[in-house]
Amino acid sequence: MENSEKIGIIDLGSNTARLVIVEMLGDGHFIVVDQLKESVRLGKDMERDGFLKPQRIAETIKTLKMFRKLCDAYAIEKIIAVATAAVRRAKNQRSFLDEVATTCGIKLRVLSAEEEAMYVYRGVINTMDIPKGVILEIGGGSTKIIRYVRKNLLNYETLPFGAVTLTELFASDGMPPEEQAAKIEEFFTEQLKGIEWLKEVDPDSQMIGVGGSMRSLCKLSKMMQKSPLNIVHNYRIEEEEFENIYNMIKVLDLDKKKRIKGISSSRADILPAALAVTKSFISFMNFKQIIISGCGLREGIMYNYAMPLTCEKPISDVLSYSLNTLVRFYGCNQKHVEHVVNLSVQLFKQLRVLHKFPRQYLKILKVCAMLHNAGTAIKYYDFEKHSAYIIRNASIYGITNREMVMASLVAAVHKDDDFSMSDIVKFKAYVTEEDVDAIRKLGIMLRIAECLDKSMSSCVQNLNCDVLGDSVIMKTEVEGDASLEIRSALNAAPDFRRIFKKNLEIL
Repeated sequence: MENSEKIGIIDLGSNTARLVIVEMLGDGHFIVVDQLKESVRLGKDMERDGFLKPQRIAETIKTLKMFRKLCDAYAIEKIIAVATAAVRRAKNQRSFLDEVATTCGIKLRVLSAEEEAMYVYRGVINTMDIPKGVILEIGGGSTKIIRYVRKNLLNYETLPFGAVTLTELFASDGMPPEEQAAKIEEFFTEQLKGIEWLKEVDPDSQMIGVGGSMRSLCKLSKMMQKSPLNIVHNYRIEEEEFENIYNMIKVLDLDKKKRIKGISSSRADILPAALAVTKSFISFMNFKQIIISGCGLREGIMYNYAMPLTCEKPISDVLSYSLNTLVRFYGCNQKHVEHVVNLSVQLFKQLRVLHKFPRQYLKILKVCAMLHNAGTAIKYYDFEKHSAYIIRNASIYGITNREMVMASLVAAVHKDDDFSMSDIVKFKAYVTEEDVDAIRKLGIMLRIAECLDKSMSSCVQNLNCDVLGDSVIMKTEVEGDASLEIRSALNAAPDFRRIFKKNLEIL
């Protein structure tokens, strides 16, 4: 892996400057290996005269020099650096770009509003499986609204103010914070009325929230829900819960806001403005839920670079692409993994008369079959527990949090049906006792599939299961000697009898 290509991506926003270091894994797959972020507030105090202020420029240059140092430490040759709203609007844009180039050796490209919307859209569309969406991206200096249906971008609008600019516009001494929030809501709603295409949005479209303020909202929700998952992407917040958080935050004075666990003190002062925008948007559009996307502009740039084809045509199967990235990253045997998936799918379909699971359970089985032995990257002993941890923490795109928890529990029990109810208690927000039966049944199917490729040689090609009376007779189509495979799989017979109430014979 030493000589694999790494690139740096710098995103200079109106509030935050970020650097992500991305390692290319080949064939369009990549993984983030490091990042830095600093609140530079480049867009601060621009409203009056349209100039970037010397103090903000100095702060930004200091930060970009640190970014440069980290890139050099990784021996990165390619840095893709982009700047958004603040620099786009700045009257002293030219001199700022020249100064950055001379002092930091970084060539910043100023994104047009359209390019920025495109990258945000690509970051979302290649990591989420949501057929119809309206993306709300609240930046420091602009707010983007993007509408797509089935991977076609239909409309976008960039409003020239974000969390930083709105906080400044509506700051006034002595006005209570909740009154300020109400004024921002009112102002933003007026802006929304001017966007004609918002009236055409399908009622079954879902709202997707992107950007640092949305991620902070997600952290607040998880803290209040005591969520056991540390995943931001695809996290869902119901309208009522959002209202509660908003009402709690908007009345606090700044010192109290800065002390809220999970919100960086550099975001505390602009978060109420971002939440006011969100509130106005939800009410105006009548959305009942916010889906948080952990991916946006920077991921859009990554996909652009790693898979230029996605500019024309987004990834069609987000889940498979995402799982294949992890299979590469954890050094799993790709041929073996694919064969275990194939045998698991055959078992699922042929035992449907016994388990009667709906189709979406096949997705759960596919996830744990792809990553069933990723945990051996940590240690072979108890690898199934490590695999379960990886499934819960490794950013799998294209599945819901519930499906992710289910898949991790299936992976955890697939080796020896060792089920602990404490897991169900820990993840009670996602799974219930009714799910235990499904987890164990999927687990035993995965175990048999894994055993039937024990030598990783794909010698058991296909399966035909007959359910006769109190037995399941599994006929194998083999190429070569499959005695090791069949013997291993038969070790699962006692557990199979306990879980499915049938005897298992393998021929």
